[in-house]
Amino acid sequence: QVQLVESGGGLVQAGGSLRLSCAASGRTFSSFAVGWFRQAPGKEREFVSAITWSGSNTYYTDSVKGRFTISRDNAKNTVYLQMLSLKPEDTAVYYCAAYPSDYRDYKTYKHWGQGTQVTVSS
Repeated sequence: QVQLVESGGGLVQAGGSLRLSCAASGRTFSSFAVGWFRQAPGKEREFVSAITWSGSNTYYTDSVKGRFTISRDNAKNTVYLQMLSLKPEDTAVYYCAAYPSDYRDYKTYKHWGQGTQVTVSS
């Protein structure tokens, strides 16, 4: 019923920046929370960031605090993840997801996008 599409990934040198977008259809983002997760080859899916329906509360994993910023534009049904000072360890497929019961636990999210690749070279 809700479809999510990520975009904005690519190849960037260490220290560079990328801005990821997650566009929703079928239901407006104003009615649910949205999170970003990432998964590198051979590693478990990891929580990155989340934002509430109002946009007034945001959450980040410790490894990205001070470098990443999550935001939303409900009029465009889009959530963004601005990533600054990228490091090689940020390399992963990044997924957006919506409607969790626990924003830190990927298993509780009801809707997922297809993912977008982020590669950071040293």
